[in-house]
Order: sequence, then structure tokens, then C-alpha cells
Amino acid sequence: MEQYGLIGYPLGHSFSRRFFNGEFFPEHGIEAEYLNFEIPEAEGLLEVVRTHPLLRGLNCTIPHKQAVIPLLDEISPEAREIGAVNVISIRDGRLKGFNSDIIGFMDSLRPLLQPHHHRALVLGSGGASKAVWAGLRRLGLEPTQVSRKAGEGVLSYEMLSPEVMADHTVVVNCSPVGMFPRVDECPAIPYELLSERHLLYDLVYNPLDTLFMQRGRECGATVKNGLEMLRLQALASWTFWHSEL
Repeated sequence: MEQYGLIGYPLGHSFSRRFFNGEFFPEHGIEAEYLNFEIPEAEGLLEVVRTHPLLRGLNCTIPHKQAVIPLLDEISPEAREIGAVNVISIRDGRLKGFNSDIIGFMDSLRPLLQPHHHRALVLGSGGASKAVWAGLRRLGLEPTQVSRKAGEGVLSYEMLSPEVMADHTVVVNCSPVGMFPRVDECPAIPYELLSERHLLYDLVYNPLDTLFMQRGRECGATVKNGLEMLRLQALASWTFWHSEL
């Protein structure tokens, strides 16, 4: 039986395992299983592959989306451009990295965009934020990164003035702030400056309705969580795993 899986640390409540084992494989009559591999260091990838000869593909999540790149034999041009890998195909002992986050994000966000959405704030700087950044650019928006500390081309949360918030009407949370079990937290943006012109997109999907989304909705903003993005990127992962068969 073919095997697929997820590497990351910690994994906690894994969407991918539930999706593939509980939905995708049964619905398509596929004889396969999806496993979770909690590895504290990215180098553990090689041991996972060595000890599981039936593995045909892996998803990769935080904190390894960038750290796995030097361990791969090949990387797709798109993943190289983004600088992060969340899909790894295993073919004849060779590991090739792809990025399906950008596909899931773009296809999920595109229907919500309005003509006045020109600029976006990207909260966080991890591997997922790189795919979001590239996806926003491809959708015609100009992204600006927000982090705890300001830097070249990076705003701090304290720099989110009324002018900045009025100019950036899409806000994407790529940080884990607000994720279960710390559901009483949310990114430190000035929610009082939000309006019905704003679109808040949270990559967090557990809980489905984060405090970030709740506070945005209270101000009239359109809000969406990352569940659909996860489903779309998972489907794209399957395509990458089998694209060369």
C-alpha cells in the first residue's frame, strides 16, 4: 500500500491526515494511507524517507518549509521563486520540492477580491507568508510585510497608522497567533481602523472562526479562514506527487 504523509513540528490537529484518510482516499477508491511524522529538525526528513520505503509523497509544514530545501535533490522553479516548499515527491529515491500553498491561497482569495483591493498587509514572516506574498503579487496586489520589528520594507505593528490601514484593504494573517489552543489571541493590528472595504484572510483554520476574524467582522470587514486554502493545496499536492507518472 502506498504511503503519503506530513512532516512538521509540532503537528497537533492535522488537517491533511484527516482529509486524505477520511475523505480523499475513500471517495476515490485509493488504497493508500497518510501518516504524520513529527520531526523537530528538518534533517529528520531523510530518516523518514529511509525507514518508510512505501512513501510516495510528503507535505511539509512549519517550521520546515524553508529548512528542507537543501535536503532535496530538485526543486520546482515556482518553489524556488517563493523560497519555501510544502510538497515533496519521492521518485526512485529522489526528492523534489514543490509549493502548493500559492495555488490554494490564490484560488481561495480570488473570488473575494474587489476593485478597490490594491494593497495588502502580510502578517508574519514564515514559509507560508512567502507563498502568500507571491500569490498576492500574481493577483495584482502590492504586499507589505508586517512583523514585530520593523526593517527594510517591513512595518512593525506600531507603524500601522490610519493612513496605512486605509491604503491596505487586504490583511492576511500568516502567523500562528489565534490558533488553538490560544484562541483568545489575535494579531495586534488596529481593528478600530477597519471598515467594510477591508478583507481579512486568516490562514489559521482551527478554530474556524478566529478572534482575528471576529474582530474584523464586527467592523464590517469581509473575513475568511484558511480551510478552503488547505483543501485546495492538498488537492494540488496529489497532482504534484503524480505529475510525472
